Amino acid sequence: MAAAILLRRVPAARAQATALIAARSISDSTAPLTIETSVPFTSHIVDPPSRDVTTTPAELLTFFRDMSVMRRMEIAADSLYKAKLIRGFCHLYDGQEAVAVGMEAAITRSDSIITAYRDHCTYLARGGDLVSAFAELMGRQAGCSRGKGGSMHFYKKDANFYGGHGIVGAQVPLGCGLAFAQKYRKEETATFALYGDGAANQGQLFEALNISALWKLPAILVCENNHYGMGTAEWRAAKSPAYYKRGDYVPGLKVDGMDVLAVKQACKFAKEHAIANGPIVLEMDTYRYHGHSMSDPGSTYRTRDEISGVRQERDPIERVRKLILAHDLATAAELKDMEKEIRKEVDDAIAKAKESPMPDTAELFTNVYVKGFGVESFGADRKELRATLP
Repeated sequence: MAAAILLRRVPAARAQATALIAARSISDSTAPLTIETSVPFTSHIVDPPSRDVTTTPAELLTFFRDMSVMRRMEIAADSLYKAKLIRGFCHLYDGQEAVAVGMEAAITRSDSIITAYRDHCTYLARGGDLVSAFAELMGRQAGCSRGKGGSMHFYKKDANFYGGHGIVGAQVPLGCGLAFAQKYRKEETATFALYGDGAANQGQLFEALNISALWKLPAILVCENNHYGMGTAEWRAAKSPAYYKRGDYVPGLKVDGMDVLAVKQACKFAKEHAIANGPIVLEMDTYRYHGHSMSDPGSTYRTRDEISGVRQERDPIERVRKLILAHDLATAAELKDMEKEIRKEVDDAIAKAKESPMPDTAELFTNVYVKGFGVESFGADRKELRATLP
């Protein structure tokens, strides 16, 4: 799409630009646009941010492309799993792409993100590439965790993406620890610790939030509320499913997690608040199209009409498509061409990932202990083995 040429007059009332944009790549346009979020923010003991979000044609087209890449990646992962090229647990993110993309648009790579096991798209948002994503899913050496983490343990340290965690809710205290390090080092950055509505009742979450509030750590707890913890509806698992209020003494904000611009605005607001005042809770009202994991058909505890209804009315990619068309930033045919390019890009990445070998069996013994420490033998016969720690 970067090569597509725009030669049309952009209406001033829509794009706030009256100049003729000629012979210029669509993605290079930086004319400001102000767009209102789909629904108002709902807040808890804090004044909500403005619904008017400033963006640009280039950003909207980037949002469309990034979310489309994520969607295509997850659909391809479904096929690879069914072909038994991906084994073990696999939790797909299709439907929730606006959370990963909008969050990334509001922060920098100096900020930290830590999440649970539905982590493929967050990895891409942090700058990860398709080849290393598919290689990791298939357990290959070229994977982002060297083929040893699999679907639930993506990782990208150079972008401050700390996984990828399989234990429900366990990443939240770790995220608060990252926030502690940021404050200790006076970095003026923040940590976004993501968890699902199924993890929202975990005791460790409240313990971590309490200490974060006491120490005013720059921690943003992000509840990705897709309304089902595995196969259990939120209202059956939580007496109070208003997760943005669950911090009690900690401010909260409920966000339309299917609106990428609303997510961007909320995360920008939350980062500024957390650095200045301490933690805040964001509840992203979102939805997953697949089941909880690949072993869950996702249709026994909700109706197909519910799923198709969300697709038709709230799909994050279709919302951005409509904005692009409404503001005359690209044609429907140009967006379709972009989607065709993305399909090929994903297919090529899968083919390249398949060329990567499986990890050597010796890798079973690496990355277990800190370098220089490990198991040593003791006793007169040297047969007693003990783990040694620093």
